[in-house]
Parts: sequence; structure tokens; C-alpha cells
Amino acid sequence: MQRLIRILLPIVILAVGAIGFRLLIIEDEAPRRPERTERVLKTQVIELKRQDFQTTIETQGEVRPLNDAILTAQVSGKVHAISDSLHDGSFFDEGEILLEIEKEDFETEVIAAEANLSRTLAEFAQEETKSKQARLNWNDLGYKEEPNELVLRLPQLREAEANVKAAKAALERARRNLDRTQVRAPFAGRILSRLVSVGQTISPNTELATMFSTDSVEVRLPIAARDLNFLRLPESIQDAPVAVELRDALNPETSAVWQAEIIGTEGALDPDSRELFAIARVRDPFSRKVARDQAGPPLRIGQPVVAEIPGRILRDVYLIPRHAVRELSFIYLVDPATLTLNRREIDPVWSDREQLVLSDETLVNGSLLATSRLVYAPNLSRVEILPSGEEGAENTPPPATEPPTSSPSDS
Repeated sequence: MQRLIRILLPIVILAVGAIGFRLLIIEDEAPRRPERTERVLKTQVIELKRQDFQTTIETQGEVRPLNDAILTAQVSGKVHAISDSLHDGSFFDEGEILLEIEKEDFETEVIAAEANLSRTLAEFAQEETKSKQARLNWNDLGYKEEPNELVLRLPQLREAEANVKAAKAALERARRNLDRTQVRAPFAGRILSRLVSVGQTISPNTELATMFSTDSVEVRLPIAARDLNFLRLPESIQDAPVAVELRDALNPETSAVWQAEIIGTEGALDPDSRELFAIARVRDPFSRKVARDQAGPPLRIGQPVVAEIPGRILRDVYLIPRHAVRELSFIYLVDPATLTLNRREIDPVWSDREQLVLSDETLVNGSLLATSRLVYAPNLSRVEILPSGEEGAENTPPPATEPPTSSPSDS
């Protein structure tokens, strides 16, 4: 029995090995997956050229009056009449009569002051005559020494002269009060709101209306600290103003533009936002000093506006369209010799909503920048340059049948 086992054991081992070998051959002869062909990405390009770039800082503010005031009277009385210019939204000129107070009592005070002045003038003339007569009498009596003031009635004369001055002052005050019954505009402006009506009794503390001047308005424009290096703002009245354009922030579609000048800054950063406020001034915001057919749209108080402030000119820089930037800080350059992509990290010196500005000495003037949307673009991928205006085929990743290999720089 043992002899039979010794004979069969090698035969079984050889049979099992033959079967295993046969199975391996069959597995190896299974159809292999064809190798994937290299994909060619399609993209449009633009040529990068060094150029000068005018920076523009965009900011937003709200129009406020240069001068605003609360209109009050200087005398008490009953309101007799109100001008058509003293209504909400009405314009008025400097010195225009806006309101009248009943003036009969004040006219009476003027008449009384005039009578008092006439009386004091008569008393002064009498005292002056008596003083002269006293000196003549002194000389007629043959006295050689100089008479004293009491003999010459000089104290009475001085009192009469003081009474004349007081009467003149009272007459001037009465006339001023009579003139103040007509409340006049302190400057050319516009009524914001009227607070009084005809027949109302008012005093010097009564608020009659709120108003603001229309010669000029101001706008506080916040400037971020990072943008201050690109601006040269006036700090004193001797510095030249900076021209700036204002546009309507409520209606961006309108073509209305107001010309303004930055005349200074507030001098200190805002403690909350760390921004510096520049003060822009617009002259004649309601176009009252030009012909009606030449007048532009009014710039109203409280209106939000967008300002574009010209900044420093950047020399010899490259302009990169924002849609050509990938992952916020990468661009793809195309090697014209090999038609391959070169991924490049960028550090812009300036950016706005449309483009970024590079001052990169490693970039070559005339380099080609890929501008098409490349969803899957490994470094050194081959590309086909499309003519301008033609969109490429979908630059999407290949099917995920097996994970693509990429270099660390592609991530």
C-alpha cells in the first residue's frame, strides 16, 4: 500500500501543476485593455505684452450738504405771510424774504425811539447853550482863574450827550427789529422741510424750516488702507485737488456723470473699518447756474454715488483677464514651440473686477496665455490653439476607468 502511494503522489502533483499552468495561460490570453491615446486640449490664447496701466480706485459714498441750517426768527410775533419759496423742496436765493411777521408793534417802537431821540437832542442843545452862557457870565464877572466843571455845567452836558447816544442806539435797535420781521435766507439753497404756518406765534427759539445750500455738496468716500499706496490725496488747502467722476449707484444703467474734486481727507482712519475718508466736492449740483437746456440731472442729498478715483500709473506690467485665472492664483501659458501647457503661479500687484496686473520679470514679452476654460489640464499637456471667437470642444476629464497620474505641480 505504501508503495502504491509513493507511485501515485508524484503523478497527482504533476497533474495539479499542469492544470494550474493551463489556467494561467488562459488568463494571460484574455483580451487586454487598449492603451489610452494622449488627449489634446483646445484653447484660445492671447499674447501678453508689457504696457503701462492706469489704476482706478472705485469707492462709494453718499451725498451730503456742504452747509445745512435750521431757519429761525430773531424777533417774536405772529406769522403774517409765507413766501412760495418756503415750501418743501423749493429753491431760494440768498437774501430772499421767506417769511414775514406782523410789524405794526415794531413800527410803533421805531416811532417811539425817534421821538425819544428828538427829545434827547433838544435837551443836549439846551445844556450845550447853558454851558456856553456860564462861561460868558464867568468872564463878564472878571474872574481870572479857569472855572470848574460845575460852573460850566459840564456834568449835565455829558449826561445829555450820553442820553442822545442811548436814544440813537435804541432807534437803531428798533429799526433792526422792524427789518427782522422779514426773515431772509442766509444763503442760496433749498428747503428740506417747512415747520411753521401762517398765523402761528413764534419766538427766536422757534424752528421755521430746515434747509441746505445748493452751491456745493460733499461726498465722503471711504478708501481702504491697501489702496492708499496707489493714491496721492490732498492733505491741505495748498495741495492741488484730485478730479473724480461720480455715477449713480442706484441706477448703474444711467449715463449720468457728475464731475467732482477731492479737496482733502479727514486726516484719521475710521476706528471701526480702518478706512480713510476722502472729501469730494461737487459745485452747482442742481445746475442752477447754467441754462436749462444745458443742465444735467440733479445730484440730490442722500443719493448714493460710485466714485472712480484715478490712481498711480503702473509701468511695464502685464494685464491678465480675470476669466483666465485658475484657482485664484494660477494661469496657463502655452509654449508656442511644443504646444504644451505650463502652469504658473502669479502674485498680482493690482486687481479689479475685470483683470489682474502682474509685474513679473520672469514672464517674457509676447508669451501666450490660455484663456479657454480648462477643467482638466495637467501640466505639460498638449494643446491645440483655436482661432479667436471659436470655442473648443469640451475640455473635460477622461472617464474614471483608472486614476490619471499627475505631478505634484498639477494639484
